[in-house]
Order: sequence, then structure tokens, then C-alpha cells
Amino acid sequence: MIHKFLPHTNEDIQQMLERIGIKNLDELYAEVPESIRFKGDYDIPEAMSELEIRTFFEKLGQKNNMLTCFAGGGVYDHYAPSAIQHLISRSEFLSSYTPYQAEISQGTLHYIFEFQSMMAELTGMDIANASMYEGTTATAEAMMVAFDNAKKADTVLYSETLCKNIVGVLKTYAHFHGIKLKAIKAVDGVTSHDDLKNQMNAGGVAGVIVQQPNCHGIIEDFTGFADTCHDNKALFVINSVAADLALLKTPGEWGADIAIGDIQSLGLPMAFGGPYAGYMCSTEKLMRKLPGRIVGKTYDSRGQRVFALTLQAREQHIRRQKATSNICSNQSLMALYVTIYMSIMGKEGVKEAAQMSYDGAHYLCEQLIGTNKVKLVYNKPFFNEFLVQLEDRDTFFDKAIKQGILPGIKVDDDKLLIAVTEKRTKEEIDTLVGLL
Repeated sequence: MIHKFLPHTNEDIQQMLERIGIKNLDELYAEVPESIRFKGDYDIPEAMSELEIRTFFEKLGQKNNMLTCFAGGGVYDHYAPSAIQHLISRSEFLSSYTPYQAEISQGTLHYIFEFQSMMAELTGMDIANASMYEGTTATAEAMMVAFDNAKKADTVLYSETLCKNIVGVLKTYAHFHGIKLKAIKAVDGVTSHDDLKNQMNAGGVAGVIVQQPNCHGIIEDFTGFADTCHDNKALFVINSVAADLALLKTPGEWGADIAIGDIQSLGLPMAFGGPYAGYMCSTEKLMRKLPGRIVGKTYDSRGQRVFALTLQAREQHIRRQKATSNICSNQSLMALYVTIYMSIMGKEGVKEAAQMSYDGAHYLCEQLIGTNKVKLVYNKPFFNEFLVQLEDRDTFFDKAIKQGILPGIKVDDDKLLIAVTEKRTKEEIDTLVGLL
């Protein structure tokens, strides 16, 4: 008897079995031990109507506990104008996942070009690609660019103030590409320039990766870092939270060769962990080393403005062993979302959102310290995220959850990493402080 969920008839199955030279399905699975074969009916529910499906998922969604979010660590609860959801579904922006004849989709190329232009301006760099998978793998790709760019150097240095998940991905990439990864010591929560110099003197360094703001939320001072790197022919790479660059000194101003990071902070919903996208920008000198795509603007025979793929280094287009990357698919829908976000918000709007996040975080920090039950771990300038120490952290954390508040991210045994965005109101902040 044919299983009711399979579309093939007995005749279809018999023809396929004959083609591969066996008599029945039992022979097909002869190599699978009897002990692990599933025998019985699959627990698949009956079909539902659209109305029943909607009701089912609404009930399922109601089980989620939607908390007021003071957690960050790379993903932030930012506001996004409602118009974005309507604009991203317009037909001129629709294309296949990977448009091989990309020029046929001028809408797609147009917004990628705008995305590149905006990200280059935001980071203060010459060139931006069409976006990356997400910020963490973009950092690993930057490590690869530094490694490939060096003639003999095989070591890449990273600051201890990088987020742990980024370091984990760097180690995975480095392991399979023969790259030596070494940490630069952190002193009082920031990257040690002295340790960087000492490791540079040992030679063989292809690149240096730092984070701004760092994993503790601290705004680091990278004065002299670029000179130290360039004097030793190493690339200087800065990973930044995209939204924070509206107010902070840009990677370009710090003298970075490559700027990478995640664009989630530019209005992308937290969405239980994704999807997000990464950005990668560089100096013009490194343009041909960048993985992914770069869209350019030109004019056709009628003098009309058109967009074309200017550079692409995807593994499908060239010999795999020569590919600059194997995970450089641009997250096109996310790039479109962020492009529309920045267009609607404008320069001043993006700055204002960043300023509100900064102000809210500093107000919360002052209020918490004022209770005399909380201590700031590092007395350093921070943006919208900071690390505090409190004696009975777990009790405070559980109390906040019961009140519908996610108070931050647990760090070590007694610390809490707290983030504030423009969505957090004074009332919400005061409520959190009141729990102490």
C-alpha cells in the first residue's frame, strides 16, 4: 500500500526500482539496520483551512512572553517606521534569490547601489559591498581578506574585547585556513595598545581586529592603532554597531582599512535571532579583495541611468579554489530593509535615535549607581550599553522577568550587561530601577 503522503503511484515506484536494478523498497533500505527503522504511522495532523491555521498560530504566538528589552550584546530593540514593511514588498524590488543576470532586475541593483552609498558614508570608507551574511561572518571574511592580502604573514590579532561569538567564528575560519589567531590583551576593559605593539614587533602579522563599541559597551580610543598596523604592513579592521556610527568617530576616521559589522541596529526587528545582515566596507585599494558583489552606476545607449554588477567574486562564477569567499551571499532583503530605514529616518533621524539611546543608557546607569546596590565594572565612556556588578544579580534578574522586563544579559557570576535604545521610555527605566 502506498503511503498517503507520497505522490508516486505503484507503477512510478516500480519503474524507478527497475531502473536502479532492485526488486522492492526493502532492498533499497537493506543497508539500514532493522533496529533503527521506523515502523508505524507518522504523527502528522489533519489538514486545516486557512482560518484554522491562522487561529492555531495565533494561539501558539500567545505563549511567547513578550518582555520589555534591556538586553543587547549585538542585537538591539530599535524602532522601525511601519512604512518599511509595505515598501519592501513592492514588485520592483522582487527578484530571485541569486539573480545571475542581475541587470534584468534594475530595482534590486538600484537599492543595493543606494545601500552601498549609505554604508560607505556611515563608515567613512571608500567602498562598500552589497552586504554580507551577517556581522559575525563578515568579521571572519575581513580576517580572510587580511590573510590573503599579506604576502608572507600568517597571523591575525584580535582584541580580547571582541564579543565571544565573533571570536568563536574567527577561530573556526582560522582553523580551516591555516591562519594563526592571537589575542591582544585587554587592560581595564579596553584593548592594550602596548600589547599590540609588542606582538607587532614579533612580526608576521597580517591584520588586527578590534570592536567599537566593544563587548562591554565601552567606546574605545584607537589613537595610533592604524599607524602601528600600517608601519608593520598589517591591515586594521574595525567591527562596529552600525547605528552607533551616526554619532561615533567612523572607522574611516580611525584609519581603518576594513570596516565590518551587523546592520541589525538599523531598524531590523530582533525576530528571535534573525535574519540579519552584515556590512563590509574598505579603502579603494582593497576593492578587488572584497568578497561578495559591488553594484555600479552607468548610462545606457539612450543616456538613461542604469545599474550593473561591477564586481562579483562569488564561488558560482569562478573556480572555487580561486573564490574570495564561500559565504558571501548578500542578504538582499535585509539590505533593502535597512536602505529604506535610513531613507525614511534621514541623517538627522538616525542621529537622533542614536542620541536617545545614548542618553537613556546614561540616565539608567546613573539611577542604578544611585541606589548604592550597583557598581559600574569599568569607569570608561560607553555608548548605549554598559556592564554593572550587583551582589544578588540572579534574584534581581528573576524579579524583573516576573515584571515583564528582560533586564540585560548575564555575564560571569554577578554581572549584567544592560542596553538601552530609543524605544525605552523613562517610565520603563524607572520601573527597572525600582525593582532594586
